[in-house]
Amino acid sequence: MTDFVQAGEVRVAFERAGQGPALVLMHGAEASRQMFAALVPHLAKHFSVISYDQRDCGDTEGPERAATLADLANDAHQLIRALGFKRAHVFGSSFGGRVAQALALLHPRSIDRLVLASTWPLPRPYEELCPDARRLAELRQGLPGTAEELATWFFPEDFLRQRPELRRVFANARPASARSARRAVTVTTTLDNGVADIVAPTLVLAGELDRVVPPTVTLSMAGRIRGADAVLLPAIGHVTAMQAPEVLAHHIVRFLNPAGVKP
Repeated sequence: MTDFVQAGEVRVAFERAGQGPALVLMHGAEASRQMFAALVPHLAKHFSVISYDQRDCGDTEGPERAATLADLANDAHQLIRALGFKRAHVFGSSFGGRVAQALALLHPRSIDRLVLASTWPLPRPYEELCPDARRLAELRQGLPGTAEELATWFFPEDFLRQRPELRRVFANARPASARSARRAVTVTTTLDNGVADIVAPTLVLAGELDRVVPPTVTLSMAGRIRGADAVLLPAIGHVTAMQAPEVLAHHIVRFLNPAGVKP
């Protein structure tokens, strides 16, 4: 069920499931909290799982100006406090991993443990790190006609054969609007701080077959975050929460439950 809470200047749409330590899930650039629908039931056995929509995504509206990455980090900080928690575990996927990094840097006391998946390190821009960024941008601009090719960037071919309906998942992209234009600008923003300044215990996850963010880019972050763990997920593409929610939940629970509770 969708709930709303005022987090600073933004009325944030969120869902909450389960009991236990707080775990906040941060979605990707063009997604919403719905991308975690298959993941939440696995995590809710162990945590109070909060999935929410960032500004200009899903059911959360933003002010009529483009937000910055710092704005999104501040929203997350306010959300955690508004829901009655002093701190939370945080999982960020793709651009959500950038938001999670920003939260860890700007509000380090808000985070207990941090999991970063299929993402790229602050402060460097996506285009600098991912050699196929231009082609990916062309495919996005060509929607809905390019929907099937774009799907192969986010999901491996073997998985698409099992879930053929996902070949057209991008065909329903909303027409260009002021809202989508603001979001596009938001995604390009960064911080001056880099991942080496993150102090939270961190796990970095990368899909072996990720075409959107090459696994080498994601895994390189572990070498720059003190004490970070790193895991390469075999035969997994970019959207792990949809492709392999059980596998993803296993690694998240293992890392966030140092006391040894079985996933």
